[in-house]
Amino acid sequence: MCIKNRDHLYRLIISQLFYDGHSTIASGLAAQVNVDPPCSPSDQLKSVVTKGLQHETDRQKESEQALNLNPIQQMLIGPGIDFEFETNVICTAPEPSLYETIYVTSHKGACRAGAFSSDGQLIATGSSDSSIKILDVERMLAKAHNIDSTGNQEGQRHPVIRTLYDHLEEVTCLEFHPNKPILASGSRDCHVKFFDYSKTSVKKAFNTIDVRCKDSLVKLWELSTGRCLIAYTGAGTIGKQQHCIQALFNHTEEYVMFPDEATTSLCAWNARNASRQQLLSLGHNGPIRSIVHFPNSAAFLTFSDALEPVFGIENT
Repeated sequence: MCIKNRDHLYRLIISQLFYDGHSTIASGLAAQVNVDPPCSPSDQLKSVVTKGLQHETDRQKESEQALNLNPIQQMLIGPGIDFEFETNVICTAPEPSLYETIYVTSHKGACRAGAFSSDGQLIATGSSDSSIKILDVERMLAKAHNIDSTGNQEGQRHPVIRTLYDHLEEVTCLEFHPNKPILASGSRDCHVKFFDYSKTSVKKAFNTIDVRCKDSLVKLWELSTGRCLIAYTGAGTIGKQQHCIQALFNHTEEYVMFPDEATTSLCAWNARNASRQQLLSLGHNGPIRSIVHFPNSAAFLTFSDALEPVFGIENT
């Protein structure tokens, strides 16, 4: 804030204090900030603040309507932080240093992936031994406190409720469906698998997608049938990727975006008709390994072997 605006702010505060009958405080503040000429009583500050609050409410409503997020998206994105007005807010969550280990599960190999269900009741872990475990959080807490769900000391139920064996190599990623009892998993065996964990005897996936390709093809799959709905072709000049990287939608799901390894450019297609869009040079000095898009705005991040992340935003 410039000096002129700051002086004007002080004058508004002092005038409001005089108007509200706090003459002693107003006079003390005027002397402290060397106000000249003297301030007369006025409620202009109250009027300005009232109009500002009305505008803030309208802007918040417009923002919420523009986002049009479903409950799951709202939960994932969160309310956000207003650093200008909320710097002194008391945190309601405990400090991370106060967390304690409640339960430890183990695989035969290194654990490489994990995920919480959207309601926080289940946890999935994936291992380099190709196994997947699903654990019940409530049972973990009960076992940690040496009681079962009925409050008895004996007969504790084991927290691991499912153990899944259907991959041939290391499990690299896991994700729960937001509102169905389905767990998706990815592996170095180049397969994406879907497990229905509502069935107590489940061991194998009910659906599998073979994603083996290093030909720069980006494909959109229908999960219910396992068929490829559309392929986005023409990324790059050599038609081959040495490293695996995931394509993604932009925040409106109107475009599919994919960093090409050979040219370090961003390839984009119309998501519905697969028409190629113009390339965007990303300026990396090495192969791009990851891309993340902002959830509700035209911005993204890319990461490469050359150590430097690149932030891209719509040119307005």
